[in-house]
Amino acid sequence: MCVICFVKALVHVFKIYLTASYTYTFRGWPVAFRWDDVRAVGGSSSHRALTCAAAAAGVWLLREEALGGDALGRPPRGARSQAQCLLQQLRELPGQLASYALAHSLGRWLVYPGSVSLMTRALLPLLQQGQERLVERYHGRRAKLVACDGNEIDTMFMDRRQHPGSHGHGLRLVICCEGNAGFYEMGCVSAPLEAGYSVLGWNHPGFGGSTGVPFPQHDANAMDVVVKYALHRLHFSPAHLVVYGWSVGGFTATWATMTYPELGALVLDATFDDLVPLALKVMPHSWKGLVVRTVREHFNLNVAEQLCCYPGPVLLLRRMQDDVVSTSGRLRPLSPGDVEGNRGNELLLRLLEHRYPVVMAREGRAVVTRWLRAGSLAQEAAFYARYRVDEDWCLALLRSYRARCEEELEGEEALGPHGPAFPWLVGQGLSSRRRRRLALFLARKHLKNVEATHFSPLKPEEFQLPWGL
Repeated sequence: MCVICFVKALVHVFKIYLTASYTYTFRGWPVAFRWDDVRAVGGSSSHRALTCAAAAAGVWLLREEALGGDALGRPPRGARSQAQCLLQQLRELPGQLASYALAHSLGRWLVYPGSVSLMTRALLPLLQQGQERLVERYHGRRAKLVACDGNEIDTMFMDRRQHPGSHGHGLRLVICCEGNAGFYEMGCVSAPLEAGYSVLGWNHPGFGGSTGVPFPQHDANAMDVVVKYALHRLHFSPAHLVVYGWSVGGFTATWATMTYPELGALVLDATFDDLVPLALKVMPHSWKGLVVRTVREHFNLNVAEQLCCYPGPVLLLRRMQDDVVSTSGRLRPLSPGDVEGNRGNELLLRLLEHRYPVVMAREGRAVVTRWLRAGSLAQEAAFYARYRVDEDWCLALLRSYRARCEEELEGEEALGPHGPAFPWLVGQGLSSRRRRRLALFLARKHLKNVEATHFSPLKPEEFQLPWGL
């Protein structure tokens, strides 16, 4: 009996040692995949490895509106004399220095608190337990990836392809993009995992075993190598890749689907449209100019812009008690049923207005805005039922429009991996009543409400794939 107890104790000690080594010796692990390993795979991919010059600059980011709307009104650089340019640069220098100082100190800690070493140390026991659970229960495989900026990215892959389940969920890979204080060891990977999907989790630069600092450019570089790893080393087809972003993870999730539009689907959970309104909510009003400049130049998490560049299936999950991505009130608890300030509302409106501009004009936008104000699932269902939406008619209309476009565009490049490119001009000639009904139908297909707070774990049954025609 003592021998059995001794063996059990020895196994327990070995597990603790193994888990601790998992964290502390990760820097000594061999590299499993690099950003430029795509070249070795062959020339069939439409996404080749970056050149050395491109790698030095980092992967491409959407920067058209990085300086805000005021930049659009400025005259082109060629129209101004060198003296005027120099004078303008001197005037802007103090603001640029203040913005840089704020971004690399308080700003980074607020936007990405998970990169603070004190938080990592405090969470270390939970991170170790999470790693042990993923390895032992789900046979997770940890791997080190190297991004084009040299950062080492800590990943964990759970493969369910051998046992895909009755619905075939395991044949799809869900790439999970964590929030600003999330780690794959204890983050949003649990919902798709328990729902039976294959899952690839990764940590932001500076989080867990990943090196570097979590600025948007570094995050995008990390996401780039994670997607390439899934495609070229794990051998999932693009159509079987689902990108799931929670909170700030919506930025890297939308960046991935914007850059790789052939990916199968996108799920955004508790995500916002733009960081500026949320930053202004928590910072002093007198700092407004500095805050806007700092966000635009250093933390331009332009989720809505990137989302509108993806032509595939999208599902937004809006949490009904989410006070983190809400601008209602100022540093006060969110009152029950107050969803009007949730930035997910603007994300949905931007998406629908881009994809279906005719349907969302005037009365379409107005009725969707009223539907978004419903403070509970019961209120939402009652509002939807009041308009007597004929879902069969809506589906038939959309499918007919799609078939007509595919016939007209047959053999042309405009017919992408997900069908005719957006925007769709469906809805022309419809009465105001029918446009309102079609707008409500589309809104309900693209957004699902969840009775949860921002940090509540998503239930497995609440993780769903987006709707598609």
